Amino acid sequence: MALFRHPSFSEYVMARLVTVAVLLFILFSLFLITATPDGEDGITPIVLLAVALIIFNVAIYRGAKRMQKELRLINDYLKNLDKVDKIDYRTRFFAQEFEDINQSLIKVLKGAKKREDIKQRYNAKLKLKNRQRADMISAIAHEFRNPIASIMGYSQTLHEDKDIPAELREKFLEKIYNNGNKIESLLSRLVLWNKFESGEATLHKSTFDIYILAQEVIRVLQEKYKTREIRLEGASFMVEADRTLMDIVLKNLIENALKYSQEEVVVRIENGTVSVTDKGVGIRTKDIDKVTKKFYRSGTHSWDNSMGLGLSIVKTILLLHGSKLEIKSKVNEGSTFSFKI
Repeated sequence: MALFRHPSFSEYVMARLVTVAVLLFILFSLFLITATPDGEDGITPIVLLAVALIIFNVAIYRGAKRMQKELRLINDYLKNLDKVDKIDYRTRFFAQEFEDINQSLIKVLKGAKKREDIKQRYNAKLKLKNRQRADMISAIAHEFRNPIASIMGYSQTLHEDKDIPAELREKFLEKIYNNGNKIESLLSRLVLWNKFESGEATLHKSTFDIYILAQEVIRVLQEKYKTREIRLEGASFMVEADRTLMDIVLKNLIENALKYSQEEVVVRIENGTVSVTDKGVGIRTKDIDKVTKKFYRSGTHSWDNSMGLGLSIVKTILLLHGSKLEIKSKVNEGSTFSFKI
């Protein structure tokens, strides 16, 4: 504990004032006593002077206490600047200088709160980015593990067994090739997603028949899913869009339908509306708004949209074209994904 304490504002003012008042009272009293030989005529002025000095000191003391209170208020704001939510704008100070200080404090506090809000928003975005990065790494590891393991397994078998039958060898090589294609497709999807995230993706529009594009996409997927039926309904429809990106949209939607259903998939093109319908596992109502989010994974085997990027990419491409993805689904009955172009 400090042995010496600085006096408060009111204590300092009163100490100086009382000292001056006492000295003036003594000097004035000695003067009156000296000026009046009998002494009695000087008593009344001395008493009046004493009363006047007391009243004067009381008035100064009250003013000093008020100013001290205002100084403490300002000091409290300064000490707790990081904790105070707001300064009382209705506070009015006795002296203009204190009022000016109060207004300056308000500006300082506004600036501090603004910087704090910016900092909090930045930290929130940083946490979200870190969480997304962790989700992405987890998703990549999950998606790449199976094809890489298959490639290594088939390659090891081919390397160790020199007498493997030619037919089985061809089958293993086809498996290796297909898994290599899957990895290439996943990498392409990541590259495309990164372009969308960085704002580097641009549209290269042209006029083409989306019905013909759907035929081409179905032909490619039919080679991959040889035992599945994909039926195209509708008629030719000319659109102005980025043909490459629309190819990605159709491929993602049709392949999702093939993955999560065992029956035929119907692609329908009518009056500018493109829809892909399956009779698969369906999506729960509470998950419909989530499946198009980046890195979304439901945690079940009934719905897994491959790193959570497929439908997110579809949604982004459609937004770039001024369209949006509509999803209608019932669990164990199937789903319909549609959009207008």
